[in-house]
Amino acid sequence: MTSTAYKGYLLDLDGTIYRGGQAIPGAAAFISYLKEQRIPFLYLTNNSSASQEHVAERLCAMGIDAEPADVYTSSMATAQYLRENAAAGAKVYMIGEDGLREQLMANGFEISGDSPDYVVVGIDRAFTYEKLATATRAVRSGAVLLATNADAALPTEHGLYPGNGSLVAAVSVASATKPIVIGKPQSLIVNYAMDILGTRADETLIVGDNLYTDIEAGANSGLDSLLVLTGYSTREEAGVHPARPTHIAEDLMEWMQRLTL
Repeated sequence: MTSTAYKGYLLDLDGTIYRGGQAIPGAAAFISYLKEQRIPFLYLTNNSSASQEHVAERLCAMGIDAEPADVYTSSMATAQYLRENAAAGAKVYMIGEDGLREQLMANGFEISGDSPDYVVVGIDRAFTYEKLATATRAVRSGAVLLATNADAALPTEHGLYPGNGSLVAAVSVASATKPIVIGKPQSLIVNYAMDILGTRADETLIVGDNLYTDIEAGANSGLDSLLVLTGYSTREEAGVHPARPTHIAEDLMEWMQRLTL
């Protein structure tokens, strides 16, 4: 599809819209362009720790136009998956932070380590051996293991830190059970997000800086993809990666220039 034909956008955040606490040049202008053209979009993030409101506030503080309704997180997708597959009020043992807890509770699930039906693993910077042991016992006793995402590393101002995938791997190995992964690069979160956008896969572009999450998510979901070279992956890596991006741009400013030619 040509660059000007897309009717909806799914936008990664870290490495695409901002780095650390700084907006990437051109990102704010690109968001303004989408709004002016009435092209629907969502900020689609594997981050399970923050609420929609927190993400929107953070973006606004960087000068990027955002409202809570513009944000779709892996915690939201996990709660939606549970609504569709779990019994009402099912027990969930959660490894995670406030954003995940809020979504589970808002959707009527009981957070409990006492014979839970599901174990959900999200990023948890207070992860302990006790939490690992509780999750492992629950999964070995029959609880379904869910991962908000399987990101191996988490980009920070100080370099790459262990991501949620590291915690998921610990629970998976200890319980001898593979998780159901909700976030990118899986199609679950992408399909949920497109339902909100109201666009089809063949008219939606997923945008991100990471071949292993954003670009593979597009390939797994039948979407065209745009790799921006402002974060994790390079042009050289894109040339040999199994999931090739449909488009590559230095940044969102270059992509916007293509749209307005």
